[in-house]
Amino acid sequence: MAMATLLALLLLIFTTFSIVGLQRGLGPYVAEIEVRRMDWLAEALQKKYASDGSWEPLRADRSAWIRLQWGEHALSGPFAGERRLPRWYDRRLPADGGAAAEGPPPFEPLFLRGRSPDEGPRGGNDAIYQRLGVTDAAGTHVAGARVDLASAARLPLRHLGHTVGYLVLAPTQVLESQADRAFLARQAGFIALTGLVGLALALALSWFVTRRWLQPIDALSQGAQDIARGRLDTRVAVRGNDELAMLGQTFNSMAERLDTVETSRRTWLADVAHELRTPLAAMRAEIEALQDGVRQFDDRTALRLHRQVMRLGQLVDDLRSSMREPEPHGPHASGAAFAPIYPLALLAEAVEMMRGRFAQSGLVLDSSQLAALTMQPAVDGDAPRLHQVFMNLLENSLGYTDAGGNLRVNAAIEGSGAGARLQIRFDDSAPGPQAHEMPRLFERLFRGEASRSRETGGSGLGLSICRTLVEAHGGTIDASHSPLGGLRIRITLPLSAHP
Repeated sequence: MAMATLLALLLLIFTTFSIVGLQRGLGPYVAEIEVRRMDWLAEALQKKYASDGSWEPLRADRSAWIRLQWGEHALSGPFAGERRLPRWYDRRLPADGGAAAEGPPPFEPLFLRGRSPDEGPRGGNDAIYQRLGVTDAAGTHVAGARVDLASAARLPLRHLGHTVGYLVLAPTQVLESQADRAFLARQAGFIALTGLVGLALALALSWFVTRRWLQPIDALSQGAQDIARGRLDTRVAVRGNDELAMLGQTFNSMAERLDTVETSRRTWLADVAHELRTPLAAMRAEIEALQDGVRQFDDRTALRLHRQVMRLGQLVDDLRSSMREPEPHGPHASGAAFAPIYPLALLAEAVEMMRGRFAQSGLVLDSSQLAALTMQPAVDGDAPRLHQVFMNLLENSLGYTDAGGNLRVNAAIEGSGAGARLQIRFDDSAPGPQAHEMPRLFERLFRGEASRSRETGGSGLGLSICRTLVEAHGGTIDASHSPLGGLRIRITLPLSAHP
């Protein structure tokens, strides 16, 4: 509405100024045409100047200006030289029709009797001869009407190639001609019609702009307000492929991402509450049994309570570790001073610590390829945290590999020079995660097999903690299907520049 009002106002101002400009400009335009048609008078004035040698005789003899306007042939009789006179000259005869043969006095033609010598052939306040005058080259008045040179039409008068004066004509103030008034009316009507058509086009344009541009912007604004109120399922309609459509698509992507994050947050909080509730409920049951006298406090009861407290503390520690965001790799990353360490030695130590448990579960832990490496590559890192990563990965394979299976651990160096990296792979046997579960393995509290209890399957935080710690060391960790039928975990770490 505001745009339509603005366009209508601009068109109205344009139309008004156009009509006013036409009215003011028509008079000077007509005057220019009129003075150009009086070249015969300009020629007579040039001859007069050539014969007199200056404008002084014309300035002193006011009747000479009248004679020049009527032509010399008018002085020998009322109709002498009639064909030489311009058609608009007033040829009125005396009312009694007499004295035609004798002719008028030399300096007062019959039809000028009773008029001022400066009045010219025709009277009237706006007649052409009342607006016609002569000036010298400097613009000083010589004869005829005194004209404002700023708005007058001028016809130069020349003698021997030099401009000696001007025939000047003031523009008419009132359009007396019916044709002039009709022309002005037609042009004003045309301008008004053009303004109406422009107004219609402006309204149509404002409607199009409102529908095409302003409505999507308003929809985006309303959508942003809905998102701010918590309605994360808000989406905007997207039409076309221009910048506004791209903005709408970006908004929808943002809203979808926020919705996903909010859903994940709620799920994560529910999972955390469930994880905390389990040991707390067990401790509450034990304490209430003691209060009711159902059980006596003995070493076994203390051991059960201690186990639940330790489980609760371990869960809190795992949550804190998984919530820690990856920090830039450097000497102060993760709050510890990184120094060159030997990750394969840490891995071999973790393997030896877990070998007995693997044997008890009927699993084969194969690390023979680690001993085949002839060098011990160094990386900049924190030894306890990398050891924790290896232990978590071994625990994950131990908990999710069927009895009779095996885990193969190997390592290799990729690249050379400053871009050299250490790659460590953990390949276990069946069962492996489903394809749709693979992208979520490193999410907090996610377990590849939801049917397992937390007692056997862990808290679902191990792989999330591994990702956080590996990325803090400037490395990467990813998961894929293992050629042994289970899961492959691959860790890549940049080698230290100062081993």
